[in-house]
Amino acid sequence: MKKVKLHNGYEMPLFGLGTFKTENGQTAYDTVKYALEIGYRHIDTAQMYGNEDSIGDAIRDSKIDRKDLFITTKQRFHSSVENMQKFFDESLEKLKTDYVDLYLIHWPNHDAKINAQTWALFEKIYASGKAKAIGISNFQIHHIEDLLKTAKIIPMVNQVECHPGLTQVPLNKYLKTKNIQLESYGPFMKGGIFEGLWKEKLGEIAKKHDKSIAQIVIAWGLSRNIVMIPKSVTPSRIKDNYDAQFIELTEEELLEIDALNRGNRVYTDPDNSPWGPYKA
Repeated sequence: MKKVKLHNGYEMPLFGLGTFKTENGQTAYDTVKYALEIGYRHIDTAQMYGNEDSIGDAIRDSKIDRKDLFITTKQRFHSSVENMQKFFDESLEKLKTDYVDLYLIHWPNHDAKINAQTWALFEKIYASGKAKAIGISNFQIHHIEDLLKTAKIIPMVNQVECHPGLTQVPLNKYLKTKNIQLESYGPFMKGGIFEGLWKEKLGEIAKKHDKSIAQIVIAWGLSRNIVMIPKSVTPSRIKDNYDAQFIELTEEELLEIDALNRGNRVYTDPDNSPWGPYKA
C-alpha cells in the first residue's frame, strides 16, 4: 500500500476506508473487520459518525499490530478547551487505543478566533503524542490563512470534498505551498459519477481497463497523490475499492478526468455550514 509522508515525517496510507453513515453496531463492526481482513490498514471515522465504539471493537478483534494501522477521527464541534479534551479522550476510549494517527477539526467555525482556540488544543494533543498528526477538514483557503496567523504548527492534512466534478485544483495548489496533504471524501459524488458527462467519460475509460467507474475514480485520485477513503458496507465493493489501488491510468486519461471538473459541490458548503458550531 502506497504511503505519503506528511510534513512532520509521519507516513499516511494513500488509501483507506471511509465510515461516514456506517451504522454503529454490527454493520460498522463487520465492515471494518472485513476491510482489515483483506488488507485495509487505514480507517477514517469521526465523533459525529457515532460509530467509533464498534470500529474500536473491530480493530481490537482484528489482532493487527497497532503500529501497522492508521486511524483517523475528527472533533465533533467546537467548545471549551475542557470539553474538547474530554471529547478527544472519549474517542480514544471508544477506539480502544492510546493514540490516533490523525486528529482533524471536522468543520471550521465561522469565527476565526474559535478555530484558533480549537487548534491550540490540537497542538497540545499533538505534543502529548496522543495524535501522531493533526489536521483540518472542510477548510477553505481563507480559513487556513486565518488559522496560520496564530498556529504554531501547520496542519498536516486537509480532508475535503473532492471528486471528478470538484477536483479542488486551486485548493490543492495552495495546500502544496504549505506542505499540507489533500485528502478526498465523497469521491463518488453521491452517485453523480454514474450520471451524465461523468458516466460517459469515466465509463469509456473504465471499459478500456475492464474496471468499474468507481474503481477508475479511486485510481485517478491516487494517481494525483490525493488520499482516497471511499466508503462502502458491501463486501464486494469494499474489495473492488481496495483493488483500485493497483490500476494504472495514462496521463492522457488523468487529464480527461481532470477536465470533468464543473465545480459541482454535492456536500455542504463550508462557508455556509451549520456543522462547525460552538457549543458551551
